[in-house]
Amino acid sequence: MTQIEINTDKTRLDIDFIQWFLNEQSHWAKNRTRETIEKSIKNSLCFGAYHEDKQVGFARVVSDYATFSWVCDVFSHPDYRGMGIGKKLVQAIRNHEQLQDGLMLLKTKDAHKLYSRYGNFGTPELIERFMQQKK
Repeated sequence: MTQIEINTDKTRLDIDFIQWFLNEQSHWAKNRTRETIEKSIKNSLCFGAYHEDKQVGFARVVSDYATFSWVCDVFSHPDYRGMGIGKKLVQAIRNHEQLQDGLMLLKTKDAHKLYSRYGNFGTPELIERFMQQKK
């Protein structure tokens, strides 16, 4: 099996790769500017997935490290799918020492099975209490 390393060192992140994926491959961030991507990385706990020092996956968590975390921008390179990268990213997030307290949320269009199996995620309790600002 191919060795995949998960790391939170932001200096290793390949911003060009992240921007390419978010703009060209994702359904949720097609119009994100490089400036916005860089700002979001700066203000988040980021997880890079690497195969032989090449970045092949990414995940980002926005958190106060006490009461709330939001998991977002989780992806793996299309050429590396089926290697468990998403699972490893979710497990790294769930096991990160600074993310053990408080509520952890995420939103997904098509990865419910991944998150429910590897992150213990499910439908939020009292969903009717959640609100969203409309743009």
